Amino acid sequence: MSKRDYYEVLGVSKDASKEELKKAYRKLARKYHPDVNKEADASDKFKEAKEAYEVLNNDQKRAQYDQFGHAGPQSQGFGGGFGGAEDFGGFGDIFDMFFGGGGRRRDPNAPRQGADLQYTMTLNFEEAIFGKETDIEIPREENCETCDGSGAKPGTKPKTCSHCNGSGQLNVEQNTPFGRVVNKRVCHYCQGSGKMIEDKCNTCGGSGKVRKRKKIHISIPAGIDEGQQIRVSGQGEAGANGGPPGDLYVVIQVRGHEFYQREGDHIFCEMPVTFAQAALGDEIEIPTVHGKVKLKVPAGTQTGKTFRLKGKGAPNVRSQVHGDQHVKIRVVTPTNLDDRQKELLRELNDLGGNKPTDEHEDSFFQRVKRAFKGE
Repeated sequence: MSKRDYYEVLGVSKDASKEELKKAYRKLARKYHPDVNKEADASDKFKEAKEAYEVLNNDQKRAQYDQFGHAGPQSQGFGGGFGGAEDFGGFGDIFDMFFGGGGRRRDPNAPRQGADLQYTMTLNFEEAIFGKETDIEIPREENCETCDGSGAKPGTKPKTCSHCNGSGQLNVEQNTPFGRVVNKRVCHYCQGSGKMIEDKCNTCGGSGKVRKRKKIHISIPAGIDEGQQIRVSGQGEAGANGGPPGDLYVVIQVRGHEFYQREGDHIFCEMPVTFAQAALGDEIEIPTVHGKVKLKVPAGTQTGKTFRLKGKGAPNVRSQVHGDQHVKIRVVTPTNLDDRQKELLRELNDLGGNKPTDEHEDSFFQRVKRAFKGE
């Protein structure tokens, strides 16, 4: 599959300044970073934007790209993935600014925010309408209490890695057609932490983290709907090096209801009435989530007629202003009639001229008549 034009990837013109390139890249990095965006193609889009920025932000590589495109000799020197050449014009600063140290970190011992967690909660229809208070239990990583998250056995401390001098990275020199390039790689002796633990904590095995189940109280607001989520600040996984914990996101799913349907803040239902009620009119009782209400059905009501019950819908999750309930009338055709009922219906049919009637000037049946006449 051919690569897209780097300028097109970043959404900038071919004469874009470095500041414009940086601004465009920061926007895409914030949108598609795998720690933020969980969509299937987010990682690929993030890497594509990163590669485009690394090339266009380097004067030499940009000149080569402008001259030769993707197929030219410069393709051998382009960075890719997450371990590219040394600091492409503040690339590390961008990650530190937006992702709390994600990507390549200049200081592996700097405080980093913990990972966010996601929990899916299923509510029944009424719970979503009125909200609820509940407790959930989630598995998450927390700092080890035995070693206070250091990973070292109590009474000892981690030491600075002698191979990378605490930077978490090793310089690797490589000869290329354009000269010697110094690439940075994660230090495999300390796994990028910049520290070496000689005496590991027996509780966490040196990781500084333990997995526990945590009970958390959740307040579900009235009117929440399918697919919406609740952010519980600070209830994600523990941070590193004294950094803050991540957040917990509770994603809501709502079970369907056998009678009601919901669209936004409005509730819809279908109410059956008899032929006599529709023809003569009646006052019927309508169930709503807020209780039963009376609805006057005027004489001559047709199937499909919809009535609005103001304020009987769901509350808006932000304003708490209620939507409406819409009631659609369905006229039920009688079945299993006895002889007397059949006789009365035949009599009614004969009195009506054995044809459907509608008093409205431009009724459905009048339009049918004109269609048959070819009007």
